Amino acid sequence: MKVLITGGTGFIGQAYIKWRQPHGVNFTCITRNPDRAKKILGPDVRTVSSLMEVDDEAFDAVINLCGEPIADRRWSDKRKNLLRYSRLTMTHALVDWMAMSEKKPSVFISGSAIGYYGTHPGDDLLVEASAVRQGFTHSLCADWEEEAMRAAELGVRVCLIRTGVVLGEGGALKKMLPPFKMGVGGPIGTGRQWMSWIHLEDELRAIDFLLRHQTLQGAFNLTAPEARRNAEFAQALGRSLKRPAKLPLPPFVVELMLGEGAELLLEGQRVYPQRLMQAGFEFKYPELDQALAQIFQ
Repeated sequence: MKVLITGGTGFIGQAYIKWRQPHGVNFTCITRNPDRAKKILGPDVRTVSSLMEVDDEAFDAVINLCGEPIADRRWSDKRKNLLRYSRLTMTHALVDWMAMSEKKPSVFISGSAIGYYGTHPGDDLLVEASAVRQGFTHSLCADWEEEAMRAAELGVRVCLIRTGVVLGEGGALKKMLPPFKMGVGGPIGTGRQWMSWIHLEDELRAIDFLLRHQTLQGAFNLTAPEARRNAEFAQALGRSLKRPAKLPLPPFVVELMLGEGAELLLEGQRVYPQRLMQAGFEFKYPELDQALAQIFQ
């Protein structure tokens, strides 16, 4: 199988390539820095800087994981524009490239996020058909998905992956660990906000599940079945590290760090993977304690 991938040097992309490449998947990674990507991904992954370099090639699948991290710095107008540009521009270019390709890929798996639903401070269980709350994260993800869905008009099967917080050795968890390891970790704000998470291995398995099941299309929530409140997550992380987890991070500190983006950590969403479960996907790590135990074993 030949796969064209964007975001291949990111947390999820690197892991997916490393997992699938030994099993007969040939990857071509589009990246701004092919030499750096080659060092990260290894000599067997082809790296290119532009779609022009694959103009005449046919791929079985395209996996689109591009995008600047959304919660690693304060949201300014400039930052929000970059978050949009890094997602929408490449997605638009990929679909335009498919339109011009003589042989279309059979499937296009395109990234999105649970930010599609907007933040939901309440206890509503959010499935793929749930109502959204307007705001920047919804408009960002909705426009991103709209660009990807143009590929369906070309006869390409499109799967939109609305991913939650991915837990593994790296990514969001790496940023959370320092205070917990020092024994000064704890809940964020009230700790009552919901946190929808997924183990990295289940994220990869879900992407592969959608890649291989030819009847599946549309939006899919990639989150574990049991979202947890932030305070519960903090306690579970503390138990895994054998450290206390009682010192809350005040909301004003988060707001100073992230500005408007603080809503991602202070309000949250309770998301359920309804369509993935209905399609028969089985989670390897459905429980948080189990997932964290595997990561820190």
